[in-house]
Amino acid sequence: MPDGLQSKYSNMARISHTPSEIVFDFATMLPGVHPEVVSRVLMSPLAAKMFLQALGENINRYEATFGPIKLPVGTSDLASTLFRNVQPPAPGDKPDKNPPESPPGDEPTDDDQPPSPEDGEPPSPPQPQEGDKPPEDSDEPPEGAA
Repeated sequence: MPDGLQSKYSNMARISHTPSEIVFDFATMLPGVHPEVVSRVLMSPLAAKMFLQALGENINRYEATFGPIKLPVGTSDLASTLFRNVQPPAPGDKPDKNPPESPPGDEPTDDDQPPSPEDGEPPSPPQPQEGDKPPEDSDEPPEGAA
């Protein structure tokens, strides 16, 4: 570790992604104050998955030593449970002068959203476009063929 490395406390993380990277924004959130991003870490999807595996292994070791970490129950929305008592800033409070920026391409799209379980139906496969060739290894004729 480098000399003089400063630790930052974070009690909130925002995770987003682009096709080529996973973005972790670590922030400190206090009641009545806008969250302050204290660190941004970008990883390749492979590195992020390896980090997830290492984190899981370390959580298991922690729990083996200190006992299970108990998560709040009663809601499926963990963030709402953890931060239900956090109030937004009062009217007249000054907003952050330099809010954190998202990396380019970080805007959510409809493609980023998984199908909702309430939909009841799996997403339909993509429809062939005019000029598309049927798969060569298929024994079935293309739709509309006699």
